[in-house]
Amino acid sequence: MDILRAALIQHAFKGTKHKTLEFTKEQVLQASKLGAKLVILQELHTQEYFCQSEDVHFFDYALDFQDDVKFFAQVAKEASVVLVTSLFERRSAGLYHNTAVVFESDGSIAGKYRKMHIPDDPGFYEKFYFTPGDLGFEPIKTSLGKLGVMVCWDQWYPEGARIMALKGADLLIYPTAIGWFPSDSQEEKDRQREAWIGIQRGHAIANGIPTIAVNRVGFESDASGVMEGICFWGSSFAFGAQGEELIMGSTDQEEILQVQIDLKRSEEVRRIWPFLRDRRIESYQDILKRYCD
Repeated sequence: MDILRAALIQHAFKGTKHKTLEFTKEQVLQASKLGAKLVILQELHTQEYFCQSEDVHFFDYALDFQDDVKFFAQVAKEASVVLVTSLFERRSAGLYHNTAVVFESDGSIAGKYRKMHIPDDPGFYEKFYFTPGDLGFEPIKTSLGKLGVMVCWDQWYPEGARIMALKGADLLIYPTAIGWFPSDSQEEKDRQREAWIGIQRGHAIANGIPTIAVNRVGFESDASGVMEGICFWGSSFAFGAQGEELIMGSTDQEEILQVQIDLKRSEEVRRIWPFLRDRRIESYQDILKRYCD
């Protein structure tokens, strides 16, 4: 398959899990009717972004992991699409992961990725909830190609993107939950969003590989009342293998963003910009150090 028809589903939390699941299912089915073969959902899309505070009761959300897997397996099968989801996984008592599960178009599980880089910032207290992933950076083989799936905070790290590319990923995919605080100045909001877009566009360019991010949209208050809430900035996007913008979502609207990705572009781009060929791997030992004192 040279041209991949993908859909990026950007939406807000609907107040309850049930309403959100039903809305998401409708969106996936609609994307399929529009011709999408690959559908990508945003980070932790079944619930509100609960990591704004540290509350042990939110661990109960992960108890639904197996039910969520069954639900989205059926959605993928009904829509006949490869579906990238982002779910809260309970692995064992006291051991939880932020996990992307990828479903084949027949509803089977193609593979999963457990988020490796875990943030701990005001309003994004993910270290309280998530254990760093232990599956490594391994592209997931699907009928549409090898998907280099990572999750949100992973998108700031060029190492993960590079490893996925070196292992033959056909494209990079990042389900995401990121936004502004209402008290931020407009200048700070613009800087943050542009940095977020810029770092991922850089992954596309440095690796000669299409890159997709799907972000939440809408305002979500902090259930504990400690934080001021987050305005998720949407802006879901796809860049081509040379960093060219293929599609960019709005900052405040729910959307099904349809995009056609030419998978042959990577071969063409890497022939004229052979960054992988010119890597000096014998000189990169210092990258394994925390800091070069």
